[in-house]
Amino acid sequence: MILTIQLEQETDGRWIAEVVDLPGTLVYGVTLEEATAKVKALALRVLADRLEHGETDAGLGDVAFVAA
Repeated sequence: MILTIQLEQETDGRWIAEVVDLPGTLVYGVTLEEATAKVKALALRVLADRLEHGETDAGLGDVAFVAA
């Protein structure tokens, strides 16, 4: 599974990161690196929650992130 991360810098300097394939996975970070790390962690939590509750295919295999 390849998840795409969309990054954008706000006018106040903060970074927004979102995994476009998982609605609701949007975070802010002071730096690009912080926002990227936070959104990856959130995406993995969302996938784990879905697996735990039987809401997604248990055969996810590898999960990879790419920048949009």
